[in-house]
Amino acid sequence: MKILITGGRGFIGSHVADNLRARGIEVLSFDHHLLNVNFDGEDQFLGDVRDYTAVSEAVAVVDGVIHLAGILGTQETIKEPLPAVETNILGSLNIFKACEHYGKKAVYIAVGNHWMNNSYSITKTTAERFAFMFNRERGTKIAVVRGLNAYGPRQKIGPVRKITPNFIMPALKGEAITIYGDGTQVMDMIYVEDLAEILVRALLLEHGVYDRVFDAGTGRPTTVKEIAEEVIRQIGSGSLNFAPMRPGEPSGSVVLADTATLAPLGEIKFTPLEEGIKRTIEWYRSLYPHA
Repeated sequence: MKILITGGRGFIGSHVADNLRARGIEVLSFDHHLLNVNFDGEDQFLGDVRDYTAVSEAVAVVDGVIHLAGILGTQETIKEPLPAVETNILGSLNIFKACEHYGKKAVYIAVGNHWMNNSYSITKTTAERFAFMFNRERGTKIAVVRGLNAYGPRQKIGPVRKITPNFIMPALKGEAITIYGDGTQVMDMIYVEDLAEILVRALLLEHGVYDRVFDAGTGRPTTVKEIAEEVIRQIGSGSLNFAPMRPGEPSGSVVLADTATLAPLGEIKFTPLEEGIKRTIEWYRSLYPHA
């Protein structure tokens, strides 16, 4: 068996690839650029999801697709939404059309903050709705997994500002951690390996769920301030600095998974937040020993 991962060289994609290879499944990584990194046992396909010909050629030679490629960022995509529209919507439609044409199962990763009005959430959720339309009207089997706030090793520090690297790196340097808003926003943090397990099960299992979402989160409500304080506690340095909310991110938001949606995939053993943060800190510390 061979599975196509769009965005396979990205943060989540690399962990999905690890999960698949551990099961003895071949991986074809589809990306619009190739990094100078050697991943043993992984084939590479250089292409862009906005190019239907490239997408079609890749889908034709695999047994299933996990579609992760996308333009990320809330604040970062507001001033210029067009790239997010082209990649997140039109690129996803290319994946869905190719899966229909070749009769291949797929998984599409959506977002937990689907109700927020920023280019990232709007475009990802639009593609989510198209997936359900394809399933209902055109007979595809595209499972929709709403990934909550994934964190863990290999997550980039920038240019899109994600919570854990931008809390961990300042703390490692003994600097202040910047929190946008008052820190009461509730986030559902899911360790990236747990998210990868859910995505893989959503593709491989015969669950029959193609008319509603899987919420890939722990269901544990944690505030942004609590996450920052846990990072400081484990590292033993750092302080808090509060700044105004960023555009596209409403204050007091609650993004929390309904874990009951995961029942068709079997029991998921989630990594406790404290343990996940510990592993993540260790990874950044090994990467930046002089931080």
